[in-house]
Amino acid sequence: MTTPGQYASVRYLVDDVQATVDFYTTHLGFHLKTSAAPAFADVVRGPLRLLLSGPTSSGARATPHDATGPGRNRIHLIVDDLDTEIDRLQAAGLAFRSDLVCGPGGRQILLADPAGNLIELFQPARDAAPATT
Repeated sequence: MTTPGQYASVRYLVDDVQATVDFYTTHLGFHLKTSAAPAFADVVRGPLRLLLSGPTSSGARATPHDATGPGRNRIHLIVDDLDTEIDRLQAAGLAFRSDLVCGPGGRQILLADPAGNLIELFQPARDAAPATT
């Protein structure tokens, strides 16, 4: 079991390890922890560790063929200013996979890494101002 002081790790199966490392480190504030490209690399942002497993990695080989491919699951990254992030990522040539969605908990938008894995950028709703008397 992961203890509170350890990383929470998510394994993503990717076609191109280096392109995926470049995506996360260039655009989303991750840093490279280790690399054995083209088979494997891991990148870290805060307590989140993404295990990027290429086609020749043991993680990819252990996955049943009918379980591969991106789905609706995604990592969730909190941002302070979603509009600024959208502008920055569009200026870098990235395309979003959803429209901006607003709800009672905040605002979000989806983009995908080079392998099609989804990333949700989320800006929480601002707390209501305290009532004045």
